[in-house]
Amino acid sequence: MGGGTPPAKNGRHWGQGGRGVSATDRAQTAVGVDVAGVNRFAFILHPLTIDYLANHPRYRWTRHLPRKLVEASAAHMPASLVGHASGGVSPATGQSVSGLIYALGTTPRQMLSRPPEFTYRRLDRAVRDAADHGAQIVGLGAFTKVVGDAGVTVASRARIPVTTGNSLTIAATLETAKLTARRMGWADLARGKAMVVGATGAIGSVCSRLLAAAVRDIVLVSIEPDRLTALRQKILAETPDATVELDTSTLRWVGECDLIVTATSAFGQRVLDVSQCKPGAVILDVALPPDISAEEAAVRPDVLVVESGEVLIPGPVAFSFDIGLPPGVAYACLAEAALLAMEGRFECFTLGRDVAPDKVKEIYRLFRKHGFQIAPLRTFGALLTDDLVAEKNARAEELRRNPDLLRRVKADAAARIARIPPRAKGVAGVTTLKA
Repeated sequence: MGGGTPPAKNGRHWGQGGRGVSATDRAQTAVGVDVAGVNRFAFILHPLTIDYLANHPRYRWTRHLPRKLVEASAAHMPASLVGHASGGVSPATGQSVSGLIYALGTTPRQMLSRPPEFTYRRLDRAVRDAADHGAQIVGLGAFTKVVGDAGVTVASRARIPVTTGNSLTIAATLETAKLTARRMGWADLARGKAMVVGATGAIGSVCSRLLAAAVRDIVLVSIEPDRLTALRQKILAETPDATVELDTSTLRWVGECDLIVTATSAFGQRVLDVSQCKPGAVILDVALPPDISAEEAAVRPDVLVVESGEVLIPGPVAFSFDIGLPPGVAYACLAEAALLAMEGRFECFTLGRDVAPDKVKEIYRLFRKHGFQIAPLRTFGALLTDDLVAEKNARAEELRRNPDLLRRVKADAAARIARIPPRAKGVAGVTTLKA
């Protein structure tokens, strides 16, 4: 993710049309979505790295300019109306939904290196315009829900409800873990050991609590020791028989864990050393931009990295622009706004960094009620086929049977990964293990 044109197979594009919000846009969109009986949502996204801007046809000329200049300048771009989502309909109730998609010009690095108010002002404008277009709820995507107080200030200024989408992101992650374990032929996920990286973040903390109830043996990793201790106390109060280990690094535990969830907003460091993973380990990469690169994952072909948080909205929903996912597939944070609109729940459902597990359970109930589904599992843009599952399982079994081979494979993988610059999300910059 970064250092050039984003690879198409990664499926993580910024599909924005590059138009500022205008009176013409407003009139055209109002005609497009003002249909009786259709509930309306909006969603705000942004480029994940500056390469995505340079890859867009309208802004391809920027690749000839210094990257730092382009990135800093693009951060000042106003909110843009970039497309629509249409065709969503609940098979349970028949309720239809349509959506407006907005984009900011700022990258995650720019958001985290500037005062939160810089991003708040741009989000405020997008929310106001969405309300003018008839949207009844707005979802925040990627780092728009990480910066500052995770949506609280933006919601307090808005005249329509705002939601971060984290409740459905968590629910989708846990459901993806279950489906992946089933696909890999695991007899019982509860007998394994799990690790959550970024465990004190809005997504990581609730994933940790709910995973601990299912797995019982869990490692929590964060750069915030005090919050880790508080999280462990909360988990043990909820699941007294759980084994909960705490650390500020993954190094000690990565070779013991069957399931690893990465949910960080880290930049400029290696979130996880894939070379030392347990044979056949599964990594769910919840972060956007991703924590694990395809180059890193390639050093251990027995390890599976799954793109988590991808959802099928019933209808199916069609997008009028390329968001970098297969047709009908949406990020879970976007899908939460669509789901709440479908249910007619126009409220600030998920805000802040302390997401209640009951919210996750409630949104999952609505997910099932309205026929939403987890999208077909993918790894770096490629479908997780039966042949790929069989290949990874065969490699993992060979390593389990032969400890000497495993040591050699780990040593070789470590040498290869040492040649890959340590960077999370494809860029260097602000470093944190929170999401």
